[in-house]
Amino acid sequence: MEAFAYQDFRRYQLARVAVILGAEAQAVAVAWQVYAMTHRALDLGFTGLALFLPGLVFLLPAGHVADRFDRRHVILVCYGLQVLCTLTLATLAVNGPRNVLAIYGVLFFIGTGRAFSGPASAALVPHLVPERHFVNAVTLGGAIFQVANFTGPALGGLLYTLPLTDWWPGTRLEGAGIVYVFTLTTLVWFLVLVRSLKVRLGRMEHKAASMEVVLAGFKYVWSRSLLLGAISLDLFAVLLGGAVALMPIFASDILHTGPRGLGLLRAAPAVGALAMSLVLARFPISRRAGMRMFAAVAIFGVATLIFGLSRSLWLSLGALAIGGAADMISVIIRGSLLQLATPAEMRGRVSAVSSLFIGASNELGEFESGLTAQWWGAVRATVVGGVASVAVAAAWAGMFPELRRADRMTSDELRGRKAGAA
Repeated sequence: MEAFAYQDFRRYQLARVAVILGAEAQAVAVAWQVYAMTHRALDLGFTGLALFLPGLVFLLPAGHVADRFDRRHVILVCYGLQVLCTLTLATLAVNGPRNVLAIYGVLFFIGTGRAFSGPASAALVPHLVPERHFVNAVTLGGAIFQVANFTGPALGGLLYTLPLTDWWPGTRLEGAGIVYVFTLTTLVWFLVLVRSLKVRLGRMEHKAASMEVVLAGFKYVWSRSLLLGAISLDLFAVLLGGAVALMPIFASDILHTGPRGLGLLRAAPAVGALAMSLVLARFPISRRAGMRMFAAVAIFGVATLIFGLSRSLWLSLGALAIGGAADMISVIIRGSLLQLATPAEMRGRVSAVSSLFIGASNELGEFESGLTAQWWGAVRATVVGGVASVAVAAAWAGMFPELRRADRMTSDELRGRKAGAA
């Protein structure tokens, strides 16, 4: 718990709790709203695509902005945009959206804000605590993230079903609209707390923008097989094995539960991840980090396969929780490797590369899930994805021996390794 001794770290984590609660609740509302409008798996996939595309379009400038300007200011501007987007979603919900394209348009701008805030946020954390407490900060940050990550979807499902129109006749606020108002509240709280941070970084990169400067993050990751392997492993494992986008289908058509059941399914991975992060906070990973990461990805794939085959809500929740616990191990190791193996002045650009890969695995993975489910059905698509994740873990263990041999997570050891062939 050493990281909590630092005020800026505490404030930043309180801000993250608020904004993740709002974002996860909003994700449940958007997914249920879109599926209720279209009843097509492919349209659920398009929500992920709309969030992912800005990360691809703005990848290079986002990394440079995170290194060129005060990262705290970048985060404030980006989440100001999120406020405007959520206001638009609330307006659409009250007036009754007639075209799903309007929702996709708003999601694109939300993705734009995330494209710039993601690298800035990741690069900010190492400045909130001393390096000796950084792995502890990543672990505690992961635990805090998961608390909000499992509470948010459950809360979103609950708020979506509140009979507000029965309590206050005449109000037009119901369903998704209630959730979006809650999200607005959390965004405002986030902005207030981030604004109060004492850390002042100024510029980390003093060179003017040029193609060489902007591409430096890609070049660094490509030259370090340790980083390339860790980032790409997450990309392909979650891209192929993620089933988040299909949860409305499982909740509605396979497990026969409603928005509250969808909230539970969305929350289950975070419950497992929270439990694992608490274990790792007490017993941190000190040796054999690389092998533990590969094992965790393989377990994630097996858990996804079980979820795809399950017809019991409780078995499905258990499988998702195990998958979330395994993913948490991978997240902590990858996050620690990324920041500790990268010089401070390049963390924004390297984090932008990582954000693209993470966005591809999550948002683009949602599109891939929707597309394959449209072809094969939700169950078959999920089962095939689970098998593919296990195969990726085995293949990457052979392709990236430097990552497989990674042992202690310290900057001296990680930066001291010679760049491996990518």
